[in-house]
Amino acid sequence: PLPGVELMIVDGDGKELKGNNVQGNLCIKSPWPSILRTTYGDHERCKQTYFATFPGTYFTGDGVKRDEDGYYRILGRVDDVINVSGHRMGTAEVENAINEHPQVTESAVVGYPHEIKGQGIYAYVICDMDGRDEEELIKEIRATVSREIGPIAKPDVVQIVPGLPKTRSGKIMRRILRKVAGGDIDNLGDTSTLLNPEIVKQIIEGSSTVEA
Repeated sequence: PLPGVELMIVDGDGKELKGNNVQGNLCIKSPWPSILRTTYGDHERCKQTYFATFPGTYFTGDGVKRDEDGYYRILGRVDDVINVSGHRMGTAEVENAINEHPQVTESAVVGYPHEIKGQGIYAYVICDMDGRDEEELIKEIRATVSREIGPIAKPDVVQIVPGLPKTRSGKIMRRILRKVAGGDIDNLGDTSTLLNPEIVKQIIEGSSTVEA
């Protein structure tokens, strides 16, 4: 964090999680010069969104992990949830579980329409294959999620990809991933802001070969 910005991680009840190798909700303990003070025309919304969730702190809305060395890793927006058979789970939570596999470099999880569950879990995963069989690696990734969270969070589809579509600021463009997962590849929208637009074509081509 920048000098003067005091970060803290809290659980769902607002209890601070101290020490390293913990994950939860990213909050900021005290004001800093550039802190958001209001939302134009809707001050109450600003209060409820950023200051009321965990009273006494500024809640960024992000899930975060503090690793064993004390470095912070943003896991994603905590309000980005998937409803699987009535169970609500954050995509960041599933991604974090996937990333526990030693050969996973990065992952992105989205929901897609599922005729039985309502929504299914579709995981795009970048891996260090190192000569591994892709099918076996996918089984291991699913088993890792099942162990870390539970069987309900096990991805329905795991697609090994060479990269993820990102903006020039490094943000994953999940809108595109949702479209591909849902089979709506003819309506991807504007991709001009992507740093790596060529990766979208590769993901689409790969999606036609994966199995649920």
